[in-house]
Amino acid sequence: MAFPASQLHEYLEKYVSFLIIEKNLSSKSIKAYLSDLSRLHNWLTENNIETITSDSLHHYFHSFNGSSPLKDSTIKRKYISIKAFFLFLVQKNWIEQSPLHNFGKKFKTTKRIPKTLTIEEIERLLHSPQMDRNKLTTPFHTRLSIRNDAIIDLLFSTGIRIGELAQIHLQDIDLKNKVVVIFGKGRKERLLYLSSTEVVNKLNNWIEVRELFEPKIDTLFLNKYGQALSIYGIEDIFTKYRKLANINEKATPHYLRHSFATQLLENGADLRSVQEILGHSSVSTTEIYTEVSVKRKRDVLSQFNPRNRLETS
Repeated sequence: MAFPASQLHEYLEKYVSFLIIEKNLSSKSIKAYLSDLSRLHNWLTENNIETITSDSLHHYFHSFNGSSPLKDSTIKRKYISIKAFFLFLVQKNWIEQSPLHNFGKKFKTTKRIPKTLTIEEIERLLHSPQMDRNKLTTPFHTRLSIRNDAIIDLLFSTGIRIGELAQIHLQDIDLKNKVVVIFGKGRKERLLYLSSTEVVNKLNNWIEVRELFEPKIDTLFLNKYGQALSIYGIEDIFTKYRKLANINEKATPHYLRHSFATQLLENGADLRSVQEILGHSSVSTTEIYTEVSVKRKRDVLSQFNPRNRLETS
């Protein structure tokens, strides 16, 4: 089934409206879809391709294996974006069949073991806001430190993404009952229990001083201007304390999520429960953390197993 390349831009606008209104996707997800589809549009234009067919799409995906090849996971994501777009057109009866129907191409996915922090690194990171606060001399910077302390601990104690943390509103959190509502990818809602008394205390401390920032919005975490704290602001906060704690310089906030999930499994949590806590749509996404756990146990046994130090011959 051929699709006129000249109509791609027109239908893209309709698709974006669908993603916003009916799918209720986040702006970040919509930008990702748009980026993938715009790249296809640009490639078609550059190569003077007037119709989108199964053959032209095969050539398109083959182009990613050139001098600067993309990661397997990136190519697969682009395929999923394009497939979803044409499925939308079929469902709206604007085309009879997707050019990807019976496409036949399989995308290999390289398993990447998630990067984690050690227990010692996590402890240093969690202690760093308090150590930093002891050196502060102004009430304003002390209040910022109280906020940062709550953010770092909440990220690790719940394993939430920084995008999810940035979207928490005051009405989403109930510290008396120790619960917080998280809106994940696709605005999927999940309820998490704040099992750590420490993190509850830190959140209470933050809420007590939050009003001094003269809030302009009801998001839980604010920047110094009283506006919603962005994911970039959260990344900067993490970077500051990562340096103070002298931990892996390549570590990102997502390392806390990986570390949280891995330690849950190492401590005996079942895979399905961890999947629900993390908000994964498929348990196969969660399974990769078991590989981290197994690898860590193998490394420990290789290094410290007393049997390896005995001479029996």
